[in-house]
Amino acid sequence: MKIVSGCFAGIACRYDQKHNRIEEIRQLVQEGRAVPVCPEQMGGLPTPRNPAEIVGGDGDDVLDGKARVIDHQGHDVTEAFLAGAREALAMAQSVEADEAILKERSPSCGSCTIYDGTFSKSKKSGVGVTAALLRRHGIRVASEETWEK
Repeated sequence: MKIVSGCFAGIACRYDQKHNRIEEIRQLVQEGRAVPVCPEQMGGLPTPRNPAEIVGGDGDDVLDGKARVIDHQGHDVTEAFLAGAREALAMAQSVEADEAILKERSPSCGSCTIYDGTFSKSKKSGVGVTAALLRRHGIRVASEETWEK
């Protein structure tokens, strides 16, 4: 079983109330082989919501209390991102997921690349908060670019 970013299943849960539907992933959900999650919504953030980026590190640093998640208006939304990551982990564990296919560059879901915290569209190597937590619990994390179909 897999968990997948809800936006891949066609759910309009992105910060801008859009989706990133990938037909093959949507099909996995329809066939009952994957469960969609949106950690940001699961953490209590609304849709639409302000774009947010990790400032001072990456998702591992957020989990360790060394970095924060800040939205583009300067609001600290770290606690919502942490709560959403915990909820996504609980969902993954409840369905015995061994893999997560998550949206690259997201401050929650990025598996290799995230935005650099300057809101300049610059990217850096690193993982999102949910991706980091899932990995710490032995769940393989892939992106839309790296998952094996």
